[in-house]
Amino acid sequence: MGSTGKLVLGVIVAVVGLAVLARMSPLTVVPAGHRGVVTLFGKVDPQPLGEGLHLVNPLCNVVKIDVRVARADSEGEAASRDLQIVHTAITLNYRINPELTAKLYQEVGPGFEQKVIEPAVQEAFKAVTAKYTAEELITKREDVRHNIRLLLNEKINARAVNALALDEVSITNFRFSQQFSQAIESKQEAEQLALKAQRDLERIQIEAKQRIAQAEAEAAALRVQKQEITPDLIKLREIDAQIKAIDKWNGVLPQTMAGGAVPFLGLNGQPAR
Repeated sequence: MGSTGKLVLGVIVAVVGLAVLARMSPLTVVPAGHRGVVTLFGKVDPQPLGEGLHLVNPLCNVVKIDVRVARADSEGEAASRDLQIVHTAITLNYRINPELTAKLYQEVGPGFEQKVIEPAVQEAFKAVTAKYTAEELITKREDVRHNIRLLLNEKINARAVNALALDEVSITNFRFSQQFSQAIESKQEAEQLALKAQRDLERIQIEAKQRIAQAEAEAAALRVQKQEITPDLIKLREIDAQIKAIDKWNGVLPQTMAGGAVPFLGLNGQPAR
């Protein structure tokens, strides 16, 4: 074997040796927000490794699992109590209990989202939706969300050995058939028209009551005025009228009286000219 061949062989041996040493290293690092599950020939150590640098058996395998809050989106289809088909999108935030990471890995294994969360969401959505009518799913959305969360907790805890915790469950969308959506819109329009008619009726009734009250007040005022008119008041009004007529007189007497030609006499007894 030439010198070049020996050199290539030496490089290959060195690389393989470094790889073996790296694989057999007794040191491992668990990143922030993770836990390390230690396995030795398939056996799982029930105590997970925390964040940081750890000294482990070189023959062990360390699986690093993220225990930070994660998000799962799911879409489902179910029938309401009145047999309307409902489509929905559900979003939930969950996290792994750090102390139970090894137990989750041992009993559920990788892919727990598809094995546990997705089926639980579908079952909880269908079970809760069947208790409400399609209209109630809209008007009682918060109750629906609350009941879905309770059932989800129950199902996930049963399947994931209490290793998964739900932080939040949100119903991001409800979608019904086109025919039902049109029926809902028509009903809402009818309710709005009925409400407007009711308000118009109330306004008309209020205005009518105001007119009645105004008429009653005017009638009461006339009655009071009528009660205040006395013979003395009438005589006083006549005197006032005469005084106003005298104030307007220019001092010239009329030459004739209505109904006949009766002349006025002057101061000397002669007819006035």
